[in-house]
Amino acid sequence: MDAKELDWNRTLREQWEVHWKHQLRGRLEGLTDDEYFWSPVPDAWSVRPRGSSTAPVQVGAGEFTIDFAFPQPVPAAFTTIAWRLGHVIVGVLAARNAAHFGASAASYESWEYAGSAATALDQLETQLDVWLAGVRSLGDAGLRGPMGGTEPFPEAPMADLVLHIHRELIHHLSEVCLLRDLCLHMNPATNGATR
Repeated sequence: MDAKELDWNRTLREQWEVHWKHQLRGRLEGLTDDEYFWSPVPDAWSVRPRGSSTAPVQVGAGEFTIDFAFPQPVPAAFTTIAWRLGHVIVGVLAARNAAHFGASAASYESWEYAGSAATALDQLETQLDVWLAGVRSLGDAGLRGPMGGTEPFPEAPMADLVLHIHRELIHHLSEVCLLRDLCLHMNPATNGATR
């Protein structure tokens, strides 16, 4: 098969789908609330009940907010699994789903952050489904079209955005898996989960 016959849309979707189905999804199953909120260092950014954060900025529309600072501190703040999932769900997926695929508007300020690991994983699955359906709907021609004004490089092709989002997902969700491992090894008596 030559490049002219290759189904680029399927290939780009599979880049993420294979990693999700064969590496990440199983590693996230059974994520506990203790793991979700666990912080291996003091003052890590997280998702917290409204009014309980000491971060310079706390945003969110519901009972829970996510920690931020503007400008970002140097070095960057350490972040919990809850924060990293919030970032992936909202900043990586939901905002792009709204901008490109007709989903409801989403921003860090307007999002109702999950107060439990199960809710966060449900939000993640929902946004992943919308993303993959949106990418599929682009076909090959849509992948060649420009990203548009909602992205930093509006003239770049949508294929570049798809690759970027998949790199972000692989990167941040791998960090989540590493934090789960660290939590298990640092707290074996309180964490009966086996992976």
